[in-house]
Amino acid sequence: MIGQVANLVALGFFLGLDNFRTAVLLGPLRLSWRRMILVSANFGFWDGAAPLVGLLLGHYVGEAIGPVADYVGPVALGAYGLYLLLRGWRHPMTDSEQELEHSWVLFGLPLPLSVDNVLAGASLGLLGFSPWLPAVLFGAITAVMSFVGLVLGRTTFRLIRRRLNIRYEIVTGIALVIEAIVLGLSAGD
Repeated sequence: MIGQVANLVALGFFLGLDNFRTAVLLGPLRLSWRRMILVSANFGFWDGAAPLVGLLLGHYVGEAIGPVADYVGPVALGAYGLYLLLRGWRHPMTDSEQELEHSWVLFGLPLPLSVDNVLAGASLGLLGFSPWLPAVLFGAITAVMSFVGLVLGRTTFRLIRRRLNIRYEIVTGIALVIEAIVLGLSAGD
């Protein structure tokens, strides 16, 4: 039992890395601490819910979304990165525009990043795992990793911004587009 939990924790860590990486890139968006906690919880929720769906629906869902799952996350990241770039180059965002922007990040971005976790859940279901333990572990691990990523991204950007006069929308947009390209190119592997 302890060995299975350790394996699940390791798997949860590796499945959460895409959310951690994305959270680091979202750190410069100047989210409030409360919003960072909500974003992290949302990332964790979707990373817990996706394998739960996979575990409950099993092999059928894994086969149905298998070819598409590797491309949904990169497309969503790239589209959001391009959106931020266009907004950043056109004009700086007002506070109300930033709030709308942050709401989209909070509710829209984590879902496509978690689609590949349905496959992990389907695989665990085929191995006979209970659906609840992996879902809770994966969700908690991703929430913590996402929060750490947001803080790391925020802190790093503040240090860089002291030396260079750059806008956060452009930095985040470029970083997300690059991440989307890298993820898209490695999707077939």
